[in-house]
Amino acid sequence: MTLAKTFKIALFSLLGLSAIHGPAAAEADAALLPKVPPGTVLTIGDPVTQKALEVSGLGKELSFEVKWANISGGPQTSEAFRAHALDVGSVAEIPSIFANWNNLPVRNIAYRERRDPIANPIYRFGIAPGATVKTLADFRGKRIAFSPGQAQGTLVLRALHAAGLKSSDVTLVELPSTSDVYPKALASKQVDIAPLGGVYIRRYITQYGPDGATLLEHGLRDDPSHLYAPQWVLDDPAKAAALAEYVGLWARATEWVNRNPDLWIKEYYVGQQGLSQEDGEYLVKLTGEQIVPADWSEVKKRHQETINLLADELGYKPLNVEQIFDNRFEKLGAEALAKSQ
Repeated sequence: MTLAKTFKIALFSLLGLSAIHGPAAAEADAALLPKVPPGTVLTIGDPVTQKALEVSGLGKELSFEVKWANISGGPQTSEAFRAHALDVGSVAEIPSIFANWNNLPVRNIAYRERRDPIANPIYRFGIAPGATVKTLADFRGKRIAFSPGQAQGTLVLRALHAAGLKSSDVTLVELPSTSDVYPKALASKQVDIAPLGGVYIRRYITQYGPDGATLLEHGLRDDPSHLYAPQWVLDDPAKAAALAEYVGLWARATEWVNRNPDLWIKEYYVGQQGLSQEDGEYLVKLTGEQIVPADWSEVKKRHQETINLLADELGYKPLNVEQIFDNRFEKLGAEALAKSQ
């Protein structure tokens, strides 16, 4: 079975085959309302911002009713969109692309990145004990953990591309990128290489470093973070106005976390996530400073390159990046930050 066919089967299983609407229209010209109409309600799947708004007190500035949903990640968020159970979600770069490829019209409405994405990557490649991998070129002939349609899977493809390799030059082992699946697969030598994120980077080396486990820096950008919403939500003037307000508060919450790392560790990483103080400190250092740019030009350029790479690898028709961004929201986050200074 080809890689493209395997990808499509997995993605259809995750996202569903039934089309709710056609692909997102290329135009989003309706002006945003200056105020949110009374009675507007948004269901939001953005647990991290939910906590930041709570701890910072910024949540008191919301002028509309919010129903918070404990939903994150592309597959879960897209499933909720299809069920009309969610109005906006927080994800990385990939979900909006695959949603549109699979008849779920969505658009990105906010974007943030890390100020130094190479020094502060989201992922590092874990190398199994005994595997000789010092550079991306050493991926040739190796078994690599692979999660179709998610950021980790795309990073693998980008790493292969950067090394001048193709998917046929390696063995992609399809595994879910959840919990500690990847570290265990590495430790048991089920795979030679796997992208690790968050506390699993630190824990992998702490636990398996004495056995010969190592890490490899990939030197690629893997930091895009988006808010995205279905087209039918964006076509609702009241909900679109509420989303515009939320984007501003989302940006301010991002800056609040930048400025209050100790309190964020206490309230979120330790208090809510149940991590240790040491894990919280590690994650704050790993993340570095997050910023919300006012100009999406470079963002879209990189996004289009990702679309083209995935289309080439998976056999999809390339999308125009403008289909996936709602430009009405481009400057709202940065403007909200400027006003709050």
